[in-house]
Amino acid sequence: MKLLNLIALVAIAQSASAHYIWTTLVAGGTQSTAAVRQPINNSPVTSVTSNDIRCNTSPGAATATADVAPGATVGFGLDNTLYHQGPAAIYLGKAPSTAASWDGSGSSWFKIAEWGATFNPFKFTDEGASQLTTTIPASTPPGEYLLRIEQIGLHVAGAPQWYISCAQIKVTGSGGGNPPKVSIPGYVQASDPGLTVNIYNPVPTSYTVPGPSVWHG
Repeated sequence: MKLLNLIALVAIAQSASAHYIWTTLVAGGTQSTAAVRQPINNSPVTSVTSNDIRCNTSPGAATATADVAPGATVGFGLDNTLYHQGPAAIYLGKAPSTAASWDGSGSSWFKIAEWGATFNPFKFTDEGASQLTTTIPASTPPGEYLLRIEQIGLHVAGAPQWYISCAQIKVTGSGGGNPPKVSIPGYVQASDPGLTVNIYNPVPTSYTVPGPSVWHG
């Protein structure tokens, strides 16, 4: 029994060590940890109906808001590499006033990038990455936003794990776009095929990233 307990503890420790945190905002040619609402640890969010699915569980307050121009690079750096197979996406959420004072509630979110899978052989395109970036769509309206990244670990069938961070940014310019918006939570359901899929048996021959379509602006 003691040996079994030891094996279980080692397995838990190894699983925890393979977790990760999006710690660093990439904005244009600069990087910032001060603009990120830092998660308290590397444990994933596991409930898609919890408010924690927005920006993680009780993240720390960011102390900066980064200016970003339309067309500029944005994204996040990781404190590790993406061990767990699964998709990723980046969202923007328009704050009613300042990003620092907004909790992410309401139908204010839209997706600006996603990373899915390739086939023959089946593989998620973000696997092994330590940074994921995209660009701010050219017609994004100016104002303050939360920039949100999620990577969904699907390595345990039927038990998806969300690795999430949010950063505070201010989009400059004069864009007049009007992207369709969703609420988080509410943007995906637990029954979504992209969440319930078993990625090992049978090996998928197609895959759709959960959530709304990417808005390209």
